[in-house]
Amino acid sequence: MLNQKIDSSLRLIAWEFTQRCNLNCLHCRGSATQESSPEELSLEESRSFIDSLGDFQQAPIIIFSGGEPLSREDSFEVMEYASYRKLRVVLATNATLVDHDRAKTLKKIGVQRVSISLDGACEDSHDSFRGLPGAYRRALDGIEEMKRVELPFQINTTITRRNLDEIEAIANLAIKLKAQALHIFLLVPTGRGKSLEGDEISAIEYEKVLRWFYEFGQQYPIQVKATCAPHYYRIVHQMSGKLPTSYSARGGLSAYSRGCLGGVGFCFVSYRGEVCPCGYLPLVAGNIREQRLSQIWAESPLFLDLRDPDKLRGKCGRCQYRWICGGCRARAYQATGDYLAEEPMCAYQPREEKL
Repeated sequence: MLNQKIDSSLRLIAWEFTQRCNLNCLHCRGSATQESSPEELSLEESRSFIDSLGDFQQAPIIIFSGGEPLSREDSFEVMEYASYRKLRVVLATNATLVDHDRAKTLKKIGVQRVSISLDGACEDSHDSFRGLPGAYRRALDGIEEMKRVELPFQINTTITRRNLDEIEAIANLAIKLKAQALHIFLLVPTGRGKSLEGDEISAIEYEKVLRWFYEFGQQYPIQVKATCAPHYYRIVHQMSGKLPTSYSARGGLSAYSRGCLGGVGFCFVSYRGEVCPCGYLPLVAGNIREQRLSQIWAESPLFLDLRDPDKLRGKCGRCQYRWICGGCRARAYQATGDYLAEEPMCAYQPREEKL
């Protein structure tokens, strides 16, 4: 049985900087709208939140997400301030609003990487998923502008039954575009994505995709990472005979990681200041308008539970891979109402096996 102390240093924060978005994506976790919410953190509150991250011994990566963060007028100002405060700044965008001037500005203010969502390998599939004709072409145009200013970028793809047959083509497109990384996300139907319930791939398909993804990462010089797919790290061990490298050992932007990082090395901050384990697990550990994030991170009973794999129930609690996988806590909660229940989309049956 693998038994080790989990590193609970906060490495990565996803900040729902705005709820506003210019697209209408089928799978949107946050049910983004065309207008900004009056509940969003103000410019002053945003700066105060960024200042509070100095409490942590090591500066975390902060992902400006949304909605579409570039739809907020002060986005460059706040990202520049975060960079000034020595945070590692990443932008998650649909790239449709990125022109040459914006790409240059992102580079100038210190954004270290941009993640662009592509959910289809062609115009028809991507645009139907994103709810806007021309979104695919505009995203590719945005990528070209980033390449012109040498701004590193990665491709993010959410896998559903709608695009399962295109995954290899999307991966090849990421190589062709010269992306630094390819991150796949396995659908967790929350927010507007509830409409896609039933579009999740099966546990067996899930296993096949992750095994293919591991082999793809071995063949091509691109970082690969599976998100909302914690069993990927079991599969890394099974297919390579090696345990995955600690996510902290190779730096925060590394492709390797532990399985479920929610409340362990990662947290989500909503546009209202709520702190959750991740954007797909709607349980609130605290609010940065009321407490400093460092206090919430250190003291939340929810986060403390998530850092103890021995508290997991069902087959996850019996599994020898629970320390490097952990199962998707959001899927467990969605299926049972218990965030410590077993992962419902895992085909693996635990057995005695020395790691």
